[in-house]
Amino acid sequence: MTGRVGAVSRSATHTMSKPNQPVITLLAGLGVAGDAHAGITVRHRSRVARNPNQPNLRQVHLIHAELHEELRRSGFNVAPGQMGENITTEGIDLLGLPTGTRLRLGAEAVVEITGLRNPCKQLEGIQRGLMKAVLDRDEHGNLIRKAGVMGIVIAGGDVRPGDPITVELPPPPHRPLEPV
Repeated sequence: MTGRVGAVSRSATHTMSKPNQPVITLLAGLGVAGDAHAGITVRHRSRVARNPNQPNLRQVHLIHAELHEELRRSGFNVAPGQMGENITTEGIDLLGLPTGTRLRLGAEAVVEITGLRNPCKQLEGIQRGLMKAVLDRDEHGNLIRKAGVMGIVIAGGDVRPGDPITVELPPPPHRPLEPV
């Protein structure tokens, strides 16, 4: 499975939206250089409040551009980076990947998927109803989180819009993504 990078974003402060950039640099074991969420231990405020010493499994946030299209068809005006993602992907079913999948981004960078993003109420500040729009239910009533995936940086490198993405699945048995 292959895709491409649609946009890259970062913010040095804890803002919901992250401005698009021409390039971001991923740092092994840390995250996105210059992003408020980079670090070995958790950086998301709610997680720091609970336990500041837990490992940062949310170094990089990825959202599929196809979600933006789905939201536009439902009347939302959402652009890459606006929902807090660092990397907007195209052509990859991020939500269908198993835990531990590695994404090769561009020439050098590798991100390992750790789990699903649990959407937060800050999405309502972008547009009313957005939080509900990124949640769904399957035929059995199970909650489906559509707001992207989180990962850790295994190998650093620069990532730019247009860079290829190669998907490397972990060895079976595959574990479904859970919120992190």
